[in-house]
Amino acid sequence: MSEDDPIDDFDRRPMSVDGVTKTVYVAGAGPAVVVLPEMPGISPDVLRLARWVRDAGFTVHVPSLFGTDGAFPTVEGGREVMRRACVSAEFRAFAGGGTSPVTLWLRGLARQAHAACGGPGVGAIGLCFTGNFALTMALEPAVIAPVVNHPSLPLDDPAGLELDPADARAVRDRLARDGLTVLAHRFEGDRWCTGQRFAAYRALLGDAFDGRVLPDTAANPAPPPFFAELVGTPHSVVTAHLVDEAGHPTVRARDEILAFLATRLLPQGSTRHSASSAPAQALSDGVP
Repeated sequence: MSEDDPIDDFDRRPMSVDGVTKTVYVAGAGPAVVVLPEMPGISPDVLRLARWVRDAGFTVHVPSLFGTDGAFPTVEGGREVMRRACVSAEFRAFAGGGTSPVTLWLRGLARQAHAACGGPGVGAIGLCFTGNFALTMALEPAVIAPVVNHPSLPLDDPAGLELDPADARAVRDRLARDGLTVLAHRFEGDRWCTGQRFAAYRALLGDAFDGRVLPDTAANPAPPPFFAELVGTPHSVVTAHLVDEAGHPTVRARDEILAFLATRLLPQGSTRHSASSAPAQALSDGVP
């Protein structure tokens, strides 16, 4: 994972929602799952996760929201992408900003993906900067399997949620009405996605929020430079800080996500993925 990814095994599609067109990388067959990029973009690690989702029996959709698609996360490149995203009108990176406007486009993407792929609904995996976007996407009725992994926004409020009050109530009510749950992972000492943030999700969503916490010692000790130098803490559970070894806690977290998607989107919860789906050794809603 030290080189750029050519993304040559995905179909590169322009997809439009309400007159706004973005590039979406699509691969696989079966019900749709939207895998959102994390800072600083659609990295080789994000694409590795997307391929695991594809191989588990889904049509994966990876929208390009920021950064250079397929680029290895460097310090200088990542810093510039982060700076631009934080001032973009599409995102609400700081406390008081409410819900990021780009989530309206993502809800439209999910709607289109469901119409094209069929099945009972759509899954959504948010990561880091986009972590909470997967939850907001559940305001679209097609989205029935939201995964909120290490959500980092708002950047300046460890206990905050990237939702305005009306959307927070609407999401809570939708999950309760349709009996949906939200799966989430974080590392115990993550300073970008804190225990206080998981507690805020629990306060909003109650038992519909399934927050799982991995020990910091499970994180990949040699992530790409952007994560090693700028993120500076165990953070990206199933991407940059994943250790791809059988039975490893981060691999078990990945398998939990695949099993969560399969249970909700595939017949009889079947999955083509061969990895173990044993539960991770995780703490629930820990607050460091």
